Amino acid sequence: MFKILRAEHLAENIILMDVEAKRVAKSCLPGQFIIVRIDEKGERIPLTIADYDREKGTVTIVFQPIGVSTHQLANLRAGDALLDFVGPLGQPSDLITGDLEETKKKKILFVAGGVGTAPVYPQVKWLHEHGIAADVIIGSKTKSLVIMEEMMKEVAGNVYVTTDDGSYGRSGMVTKAIEDLVAEGKEYDHCVAIGPMIMMKFCCLTTKKLGIHTVVSMNPIMVDGTGMCGACRLSVGDTVKFACVDGPEFDGHLINFDEAMKRQAMYRTEEGRKLLAFQEGDTHHGGCGHCGGDK
Repeated sequence: MFKILRAEHLAENIILMDVEAKRVAKSCLPGQFIIVRIDEKGERIPLTIADYDREKGTVTIVFQPIGVSTHQLANLRAGDALLDFVGPLGQPSDLITGDLEETKKKKILFVAGGVGTAPVYPQVKWLHEHGIAADVIIGSKTKSLVIMEEMMKEVAGNVYVTTDDGSYGRSGMVTKAIEDLVAEGKEYDHCVAIGPMIMMKFCCLTTKKLGIHTVVSMNPIMVDGTGMCGACRLSVGDTVKFACVDGPEFDGHLINFDEAMKRQAMYRTEEGRKLLAFQEGDTHHGGCGHCGGDK
């Protein structure tokens, strides 16, 4: 069992947990992920590592409840425990495993969209600890959903917050912020974009136009986390990759985003039906004709 040491809301519907997982904390690196299972009947939930403390033996996860399993996870509190906390899985960021002297020559920009701010943080923190200052754009729909801004400011070169509705920081989407920074004279040759699939797609269209090499962290549907099931397959250029073992980071300019988003959408109806049944509990009788519970 893996004890939850801290559970708190970072923003509306965004939750942070510190989990005691000494073996994972000892060996994980920025860019990797873990798979959580609440109990014996629980679904396997892949979550990117948001931070870790090797001395304390803790791993930090940040997530937004969407389906039944993440809502169940969100209901847990400090002192509760998880049955499984498996990892580290996937490959660490190339910035972490590559030649450090070459990395120091790069002019790096991170683009974090929504909950994607969480997996951006450990990479920026690692670079900071090795004397590399990267700039970060944090994008959110509105001010109340901005997370980890102060933490990011402690480790980044510059932090630029932008909100879709203009309620805080710059106004507009992250793609506009990228274009504005370049127009203002900022120079970048390496970008890491992490966030919703649609955000990463348009980030890549923007950076390709600007000639900035871009890496994205893909979080498609994952099941076993070992490459056996094939649920997380992606087309990267002319090659089929599996996000759980080959990634989760890939060259964003080679990703077939339209195919990836279509595969994601295939699972939404079933997920929605299960969430409705979970939320309605004993009052859910399935007679509406929409959730399939009457069949």
